[in-house]
Amino acid sequence: MKYWIGIDFGGMSVKAGVFDEKNNLLAKDAAATAKEDGYEATVRKTAQLVHALCAKAGAGQGCLAAVGMGTPGVIDGAAGMVVRWTNYDWSDKPFAADLSQALGVPVRISNDANVAALGEAKFGAGRSYRDSILLTLGTGVGSGIILGGKILEGSGGGGGEAGHMTIVVGGVPCPCGRRGCFEQYASATALIRDTKRAMFEHKNSGMWEMVGRDIERVDGRTAFAAAEAGDAAGREVVKNYVMYLSEGILNLANIFRPEAIIVGGGVSGQGENLLRPVRRYVGERLYIDCERIPFAIVRAALGNDAGIWGAYALAREA
Repeated sequence: MKYWIGIDFGGMSVKAGVFDEKNNLLAKDAAATAKEDGYEATVRKTAQLVHALCAKAGAGQGCLAAVGMGTPGVIDGAAGMVVRWTNYDWSDKPFAADLSQALGVPVRISNDANVAALGEAKFGAGRSYRDSILLTLGTGVGSGIILGGKILEGSGGGGGEAGHMTIVVGGVPCPCGRRGCFEQYASATALIRDTKRAMFEHKNSGMWEMVGRDIERVDGRTAFAAAEAGDAAGREVVKNYVMYLSEGILNLANIFRPEAIIVGGGVSGQGENLLRPVRRYVGERLYIDCERIPFAIVRAALGNDAGIWGAYALAREA
């Protein structure tokens, strides 16, 4: 019996899962990580997590076939390099080769959003589609593009960053250095910002009562709940959010024409309350209508495990 391990690297922890030949997830585990650990110690800690998972799953020495890994930053998958990971101050680190040396098996690596997109494409909401794009609506807007069942990384791993396409010229400043980026309008962070702004502009909005008149309790659900209850200010926030998200989806659809856009992240928890108006907006404005070329907008299925499933898919490719 052979086993593969998928690793999902984050800023504060690394999660991993061990899989068997029949695509069964046998066990999961996690370990804390920190910038202060340094590169070499992080490689060792990741290798230790892999060994612990193998033991947990009863996989003996020599049974591990390969490891896949998704990490933040600019990742050159072909070279196995972390080109740049700003939060950890890593540049040009041969992470795949160094972990491979520590484990004695092949290791493949890609950007974490790309890997999550691959997970959804192979094992989640994108199983029925050959071409799909994952958008994760969280602190920012993450994205991964899967064409022909493969990750589109772009030259040197620098592509696929849909969160940083301009939606509003001269708009809200983005940490990337530009203004008006998609993630400044379609992320959960943007939704919360705009909800708070609407509440200050409409002191009689029912959203104040929903959060106990404590503005810091506002989250990505507040405006949607208010809109459903008939609150005018909440409806306006949701209307604008749907517009910006839909415009970004239209841009991606018109450029790549995937079979599906898969929506994940915290805001996707609104389900059909979000996706139904998005489908309507997009359907009315799509360059080539859905009757001629089918196009789906669906909710992600794998949740927080998309990264380890996608990393497992990378490992199987190795």
